[in-house]
Amino acid sequence: MEKRGRKSDGRLTKAKMMQAAVTLFLQNGYQNTTISQISEMAGMTHSAFFRAFRDKEAILYALIAYVFDKQFAETDTLLAGVRDPLLLYGVETALQFHITELSEALRDVYVMAYSLPTTSEYIYQRTAQKLQAIFSPYMPGAEAKDFYELEVASGSIMRGYMAKKCDVYFAMEHKLARFLSCCMKIYCVPEEKCAQVLAAVQKVKLHAIAEKVIQDTVEQVRQGLICADTSGEG
Repeated sequence: MEKRGRKSDGRLTKAKMMQAAVTLFLQNGYQNTTISQISEMAGMTHSAFFRAFRDKEAILYALIAYVFDKQFAETDTLLAGVRDPLLLYGVETALQFHITELSEALRDVYVMAYSLPTTSEYIYQRTAQKLQAIFSPYMPGAEAKDFYELEVASGSIMRGYMAKKCDVYFAMEHKLARFLSCCMKIYCVPEEKCAQVLAAVQKVKLHAIAEKVIQDTVEQVRQGLICADTSGEG
């Protein structure tokens, strides 16, 4: 009975720390949020944080794991019935760009997710599995390790473009065109097909979907449902 109580207390601590962290991440970004600030907002001690999470990166790992699954689910729903996997890829990546344009704090969270060791490794492994299903017709003979290695390259391109804020000289349409052109060359997609995908992606209204992904994430955190996997071991 006492053991179950300790486990329950541990889950509560994780949930409160996650709620505080997400609130601060959305206000200040990842880099400008400290463990002390998270602990204070959660109404707990500094040592309580380290009983719940190994470090601040572990919180981001748990958060990113949920957000990426949410992004993929929203894209699948949006494109229900669409058979073109390249369009799915284009919309999923475009959705990430739209999310990072919602605020500078979100831009920082996403850029750091593509930069830190555990979170970037999660992204590489999770995305590489999807890339093999999408691009194998254009790369016959390529193996799982090839798609993982290429995702390290395309993930770095993604990080760079997310970090660059859209403006009058670098509008979202231009950013998407550059990104998809670069990445589809990496995966040996013909230029004509790339142009078709880009044209289709730019017709999809993604701003509202981006807002929904973040709103749903905040609600899941509020309910204490995002804190189960904090190992950061992917």
